[in-house]
Amino acid sequence: MARLSGMTTLGLCLSAVLALGSVSAELEAAQVYRHVDANGNVVFSDQPAGGSKVKLTPLSVVPSTESAPSRAPASRGVSSSPSETASRSRPSAPAVDVSFRGYTRFFIQSPSNEETLPTGQAGNLAVRLAIEPQLRPEHKVRVTVDGAPSQSAMNSSVFMVPGLERGKHVIQAELLDASGRVRQTTEPRVVYVQRASVNLPRNPNNPANAGGG
Repeated sequence: MARLSGMTTLGLCLSAVLALGSVSAELEAAQVYRHVDANGNVVFSDQPAGGSKVKLTPLSVVPSTESAPSRAPASRGVSSSPSETASRSRPSAPAVDVSFRGYTRFFIQSPSNEETLPTGQAGNLAVRLAIEPQLRPEHKVRVTVDGAPSQSAMNSSVFMVPGLERGKHVIQAELLDASGRVRQTTEPRVVYVQRASVNLPRNPNNPANAGGG
């Protein structure tokens, strides 16, 4: 009679049974018997003679599962270098009017250079420009006095600069394209302004003349 000696052997058998799920039905149909020899040792066998049945708990077979394909972790924002971050934070430059075509003539026609405005004009200066070909609708002109804009740019060739202070002033004109970029600038013109002092006796704005009689 084939025998398996000791509890250790049974443990190995049970481990093998658990490992072989594909033959679980055959193992459930087989029977194991417990025997005690003359020396009191417990042995197990598949032979029933002289042994008692051992009731085995049915095996639970867990079907094998294929490991799910690993997924790449959700991409996180890649940190940018300080230079890249700074370049993105800078405001974008205005679009350049690539269709711009220069003007063959763009200069101040009047006043003439170093002209003096008489007292009676009270510092009001008319500026007339020569522009050829004709100023296109999408372009504008801006007149500057001593480097500062005197007013908003306009689609015009004639401007009035009011209330110039007494003394010397530098007049220029700038031609702007459709995107607001300066494309042409006239040669500067110097003008001198004469204005009567309010303190002169004959000036009607002299406070001493108020309410005269």
